[in-house]
Amino acid sequence: MERYKRYGWFGKLLLGGLILLGGISMAQDKGGTLTVAIGYDLDTLDPYASGFLTDIQSTFLEPLVYPDENAKFQPALALQVPTQANGGVRVTDNGKKMIVTYKLRPAKWADGEPVTSADVKFTWEAIKDPKYLGPEKDGTEEIEKIETPDPQTAVIYYKQIFTGFKSALFGYGILPKHVLEGKDLNKDPFWEKPFGAGPFKVTEFKRGQYVIVERNPNYWRKDANGNQLPYLDRIIFKVIPNTNTTVTQLKSGELQFAYNIPYTLAPSLDNVPGLKIVNAKTLGFRHLTFNFKNEFLKDLNVRKAFAYGIDRDAINKALGGYMKPINTFVVSSFDFASNAVPVYKYDPEKAKTALRNAGFTPGSDGIMVKDGKRLSFKFMTQAGRAEYELSQQVIISQMKAVGVELIPDNKSGAALSDARRKGGYDVWYSGWITPADPIDSYISFYSTKGFNNGSGYSNTVVDTALEKASTSLDPSLVSVYLARVQYQVLSDLATLPLFEAPSIIAVTEKLQNFKPNPTNQTNFRNTSDWWLKK
Repeated sequence: MERYKRYGWFGKLLLGGLILLGGISMAQDKGGTLTVAIGYDLDTLDPYASGFLTDIQSTFLEPLVYPDENAKFQPALALQVPTQANGGVRVTDNGKKMIVTYKLRPAKWADGEPVTSADVKFTWEAIKDPKYLGPEKDGTEEIEKIETPDPQTAVIYYKQIFTGFKSALFGYGILPKHVLEGKDLNKDPFWEKPFGAGPFKVTEFKRGQYVIVERNPNYWRKDANGNQLPYLDRIIFKVIPNTNTTVTQLKSGELQFAYNIPYTLAPSLDNVPGLKIVNAKTLGFRHLTFNFKNEFLKDLNVRKAFAYGIDRDAINKALGGYMKPINTFVVSSFDFASNAVPVYKYDPEKAKTALRNAGFTPGSDGIMVKDGKRLSFKFMTQAGRAEYELSQQVIISQMKAVGVELIPDNKSGAALSDARRKGGYDVWYSGWITPADPIDSYISFYSTKGFNNGSGYSNTVVDTALEKASTSLDPSLVSVYLARVQYQVLSDLATLPLFEAPSIIAVTEKLQNFKPNPTNQTNFRNTSDWWLKK
């Protein structure tokens, strides 16, 4: 299998084909259509309402700043990434509050109207509005006010120090005030053919089938020779929740790009003519999460039975050995990943002992019983995703061996998103992928009121430490607070982290200048300089 190659600076210059905004460039072929597989049934094109990654939305909405292929923030609509060093971030009120200033570059919406600081302010006001029902409101409550002293300047006053300001809220993209002001964002037809200030605009959206985005003629970015970007004419996103179908269409040439190829299916693509396989590191991890509202799962001993009863090595082997077993939910790319956490090594006898300590005894079929009730749980994962479903089957077998019955209850699309957020599961196997500054994600996963915390887990130690981590600009203090969070969450076994997970990406060899993005800002954040070799 061809791995993602790491080139020196000169090789990057030659192979990447383009240094944006100044530098040396090679000749690029303009035009063409790229056909991409999306492995989930898209619920909406509104990024603040969607329960999935914003792959498509990243092509037509432009953020203020964005994380690049190295998870380092770069300017987009903003002229620079605000920091304390460049004066873009100022701490006030004796270290209790902060002010972030964005200077905007000259840019236009796809309809030709100018992007201004009023759009930044409108995005905040629209998303934080209680009447707007979208769940992705992270970063709205932390803002006290936004001032717009001129069309190119947005001054954001935060009620507290907020370390996640670069990813939260404005990281999804700025919304056009002149189109959406006074509209009901929950149901406005704008979201059927939305546009923004990004390199493309949506021209067709067929739910459950496909989305087509085409070149935005008013996009602000140009290449080193002054040529208008993007290079591609259009991208067709095909909705294909079944990964076996995705692989079949990659082989036939119907698809030119797909990510999160199942590990077990990746080797079958190695020798497909014209196809390149990329093993891309991500900020993602696989986990097992427990519903604390279940009468048995709220017992720590029952959760310990899972922790000791699951053999990570066996799961990884079944999936081809691509993943890295882990003991914490903070991936190793981050300096604050802690080793001072409880470690639950595979030990079936300890798993059985934990269940006996919880008052269970083996039933006639080997499944544990207590007070006449079998130790049986509904086990959810994403339907049609081969990697998840195979992992699920291995876990079902492993847990049956220690006396726990797991019954598959798989979901997809909006049903999966709804169940995840509302706790419509007993046990859930899935993956999370975080932004480059992940604290806000941890808050959503593990804090009492986190919007992705459907499990009902609650611990004041965790809430307090997460709050302190999110309001500190001192990296050493952030590490201390997050070490406390990791220790407590894993002592409580609110979740069982299993693996760091790379993304296997299949891409046509004709596609140039593609660089995998390891964050939750998706591989499609920087499509403007992609081009197809003819």
